[in-house]
Amino acid sequence: MLLITCTEEVIKIKQLDGEQDIIMMSHGDGGLLTHQLLKETFFPLLHNEWLKKQGDAALLELHGERLALSTDSFVVSPLFFPGGDIGKLAICGTVNDLVVSGAKPLWLTVGFILPEGLSKEKLHAVVRSMAETARGLDLPIVAGDTKVVEGGSDQENLFINTTGIGLICPETNFDPENIQPSDKIIVSGSIGDHGAAIMASRLGMAPDEAPASDCAPLIYLLELLKPFFSSIKAMRDPTRGGLATTLIELASAAKVDCVIEEQKIFVNDRVRAITDITGVDPYYLASEGRAILIVEDGAEKDVLAALQKHPLCDKASIIGEVKPGNGRLFLRTVLGGTRALHMLAGTPLPRIC
Repeated sequence: MLLITCTEEVIKIKQLDGEQDIIMMSHGDGGLLTHQLLKETFFPLLHNEWLKKQGDAALLELHGERLALSTDSFVVSPLFFPGGDIGKLAICGTVNDLVVSGAKPLWLTVGFILPEGLSKEKLHAVVRSMAETARGLDLPIVAGDTKVVEGGSDQENLFINTTGIGLICPETNFDPENIQPSDKIIVSGSIGDHGAAIMASRLGMAPDEAPASDCAPLIYLLELLKPFFSSIKAMRDPTRGGLATTLIELASAAKVDCVIEEQKIFVNDRVRAITDITGVDPYYLASEGRAILIVEDGAEKDVLAALQKHPLCDKASIIGEVKPGNGRLFLRTVLGGTRALHMLAGTPLPRIC
């Protein structure tokens, strides 16, 4: 049994029968333990100027061209869920990391780790979904790899890695260091849909009653927002750790505070029902087809109007603003109070992306 206590800066994990230094599921939830692991192990040993940025993609230069390179691994359970599957998710996840970095995706690679015992029918369905999603974006998968491991008792333990290369749009300069007090915060739609869909699937809810994942490629944003690139300070997709964790990461990188308004954040009724039943905060549930934008003060209404022209962004809204501070996130509730939102500590549900 584990006891987990946290403050804004510190998380302490104690084993009741003695302290152990081991990897736990919570190290992969995108929250405090993930960041602790990165700071203690990966960043010190692999340190370089690209990793230092801690962005969704590495921004590279080659022969005068600006490129973005992103890699991600997907371990979702179950493999198939309302609104998508691990194949579609693997394509959209890497595509979206490139898009929010200001890059048009050009090529993808894919690697599979297959458990012994996985049915060929399921694998075929996953690969077909990947192919259809990539083909719909005119995005070729140009290289790949496959490994098979012992399956154990869980024959759905299929893992996928995708890597993408994109060409950065010349007008963009998305960087959290550009964020300033008075900038506005926009989210492109409802939040928490993907995490709630996975949760509903694991609870055994019927597909016609469960929320559907918002899993979708964000590549349309590049054309939609092109007239406003100079006004967009930063853009992120709120995947692991959800809206709250992503905004805390941006606030910390920019050394500012973010204040968001509860009544302006749209949560679908089915998502709200799931979170009310389980006690999980929707602000920490993953979205896989949404973007968070930090926009220069004065440009937010034009950016919002452009977003709302797209059917996937009809619930887009201006949810808050940036304030002077030191990396905190605050929520103004519908009752008029204000509470701090901290980095996620503990795993609300396993293997969501």
